[in-house]
Amino acid sequence: MAGSDVLIAGAGPTGLVLALWLTRQGVSVRIVDRAAAPGTTSRALAVQARTLELYRQLDLAQPVIDRGHRVPAINLWSRGVKAAHIGLASIGTGLTPYPFLEIYPQDEHEQLLIARLRELGVTVERGVELTSFTDSGDGVRAQLRTAEGTEATADARFLAGCDGARSQVRESLGSDFAGGTYQHLFYVADIEGSGAPMDGELHVDLDEADFLAVFPLAGSGRARLVGTVQDERARQPERLRFEDVSQRAMRNLALSVRKVNWFSTYHVHHRVAARFARGRVFLLGDAAHIHSPVGGQGMNTGIGDAINLAWKLAAVLGGRADEALLATYEGERSGFAHRLVATTDRVFTFATAQGKVADLLRTRLAPALMARALSLEQVREYLFRTVSQLVVEYRGSALSAGTAGRVHGGDRLPWVEGSRDNYASLAAIAWQAHVYGAASEALRAACAAQGVPLHLFPWSAAHAAAGLERDALYLLRPDTYVALADRSADPAALARYFRERALRPQAP
Repeated sequence: MAGSDVLIAGAGPTGLVLALWLTRQGVSVRIVDRAAAPGTTSRALAVQARTLELYRQLDLAQPVIDRGHRVPAINLWSRGVKAAHIGLASIGTGLTPYPFLEIYPQDEHEQLLIARLRELGVTVERGVELTSFTDSGDGVRAQLRTAEGTEATADARFLAGCDGARSQVRESLGSDFAGGTYQHLFYVADIEGSGAPMDGELHVDLDEADFLAVFPLAGSGRARLVGTVQDERARQPERLRFEDVSQRAMRNLALSVRKVNWFSTYHVHHRVAARFARGRVFLLGDAAHIHSPVGGQGMNTGIGDAINLAWKLAAVLGGRADEALLATYEGERSGFAHRLVATTDRVFTFATAQGKVADLLRTRLAPALMARALSLEQVREYLFRTVSQLVVEYRGSALSAGTAGRVHGGDRLPWVEGSRDNYASLAAIAWQAHVYGAASEALRAACAAQGVPLHLFPWSAAHAAAGLERDALYLLRPDTYVALADRSADPAALARYFRERALRPQAP
């Protein structure tokens, strides 16, 4: 079937990252989006540490850091008083090369991704909507419609639905999208102003008033407000203006808004698709899962979907894997999406609950308990690992095997801070092996025979502290997760891993 290898519907961060990772691996892509232009009123702000780690594969991490804003602390306010100050400067030290919270608005983020994609020779086709498709078993034929009403057919080996919460791909696939909708109406506003919350830190008001969070942006006096609107004002969101939202929370924070650059409202759902894939069609990002904005997880989770699927599609299209590999996409990403939706739902429900008891818990007890808990190193580390998505793992996957030290197959490889960065080699989108200590000649030969680069690191106490085992073999997937952890570093285990899964690191 003529056409592209992969047709991508939707050019938000998820679709753009998928297109970038596929193109870099030699896969031909076509990416379309029904919007006439990229969005300018973005909701997603946080770029988590795990996303930055993966962004090193395309040299994107540093540009995001340079253009964004590193948040030094989070402040919780109650009754016009700062109830808790949570420093973030060292919260993730020793866990990742990026031990901080990075704010980089989605609209600016998309522009960076679009520019990088253009450098690789791929341009987003704007004003082009996917209206339907058929999966013939050996390819997909999609019907496209332009803004002018012109219709055309597009053929591809695979179709990726990255077309958001109202995904046409998901609708055509017939996948259930179970869940619900929060009663709160959210608003987001890009503002210029002054006052205590404009100090470059993140501020959250926990009062009985509407929920409000003030996110700092790069540059002086700029911030992004994310808040909720309840009561009768939420019933006509199309008529709501910034002047109509509650000023109570802003007064509590001593926030003075000088200029509103833009203002937008939206409802938030919590839903997960029953299927993330069927045949040659896949769902990613908001097309597969949506949840509350608590923790800044949504965009990062979609990006994780894209990178997980990209190396698998590239391997199948390049003849390095059987199509059975693609079944692991749903297994690995669906479970995480369900857990994430459940967690963010609980946190958001607590943060916005109404009533005297809820107000007491949120405004009096929660800030004090959080401040006390976060004084403990174990609690700070747990919180950072969770929010930054360092804890995402695929231990139950068919692609995961073995244990060596505290590291299991399916885990994120621990980052070890030292004279030699064990993440430097992860910039390659390829299979590779790590040994911390010494490797036998037989293992060296086995890696060479499989076409798997072997990276050796002199053993140190830091490796032991990170949970790695001396002289063990750690086989890493192209998306940098541990595929095989073998404490004996048996060359036969390496060959068996690839043989049993019909995987071929090198093209035939």
